[in-house]
Amino acid sequence: MVVPESRDQPIDRATIDARLNDHARDAAGAFAPNTIRALAADTRVFSAWCAGQGREALPASPETVAAFVDAMAGVRAPATVRRYCASIASMHRAAGLVPPTAMQPAKLALRRMARAKTTRQRQAEPLNRPALDRMLAAVGQGAEPTAIALRDAALAAVAYDTLLRRSELVSLYIEDLAPVSGEGTTILVRRSKTDQGGEGVVKFLAPDTVRALRAYLDAIGAPTHGPLFRPVTRWGRAAAKALEGQEVPRIFRKLAEAAGVRTARPHSGHSTRVGAAQDMLAAGLELGEVMQAGSWKSVAMVARYGERLLARRGAARKLAVLQNRA
Repeated sequence: MVVPESRDQPIDRATIDARLNDHARDAAGAFAPNTIRALAADTRVFSAWCAGQGREALPASPETVAAFVDAMAGVRAPATVRRYCASIASMHRAAGLVPPTAMQPAKLALRRMARAKTTRQRQAEPLNRPALDRMLAAVGQGAEPTAIALRDAALAAVAYDTLLRRSELVSLYIEDLAPVSGEGTTILVRRSKTDQGGEGVVKFLAPDTVRALRAYLDAIGAPTHGPLFRPVTRWGRAAAKALEGQEVPRIFRKLAEAAGVRTARPHSGHSTRVGAAQDMLAAGLELGEVMQAGSWKSVAMVARYGERLLARRGAARKLAVLQNRA
């Protein structure tokens, strides 16, 4: 293990490069592909900014990071800037250097940003059950639905039942489906954002979702193994590879447009997670149950999704009813 050196101790470029190469070799297979892509993208942003400013990106001084935060705060969301800083810290630790983000100038820059800009993140546009039902019904109207339309409907239905993220949806396998007599079906999620060790988690699929899945699979030749959701041609031929994650929000938006579902903002890959969580809370399910359904480790995000519903069920409303303040 490389022990981070003091920022005052000089270090040559050859040593930094050697340490980065060693880290890349040692870390192979330890991180999810999405994590690796995000780290690479963030460090490219920082390196490009440093090059444009004539500053050193690695090792970077705390003053450089502070200036970077000040610059990004005007054009990026606070959460994005904080993620940039986390990636910068990771890059320095990989090189055996003390992260400059831990120093006072960088910390103060982040505090400046937090005070200048609201830290409340915009929530994904929810895809609640009534809207989803309209979208699924539109697929069955008129002419015989295409294999693409059947795939899109099945994907949206599975996304709602499982509350999976888009990367998890496209990582599902056909052979991991397991019927439950008279109750629907379960499917194994082999790996997720909160299960990097790959222990797996089982999700429930309702009977109507299973019917949508069966119609889609029959339309592409009823495969028995391989990726569940795949690219499909206009002639109904399915590829052997999995659908790309970025296709998920595009599919949601296409279904919504076809059904005439109007929203304040376009749907995202998280829309079914938000919508299903809100519907669960509206139905009276407890926070713990919703957390289990969506594989959340913290109550904070669930509470954020359902904050208005929870407020209407909270102590202030109950007190107003008891005091007859109608």
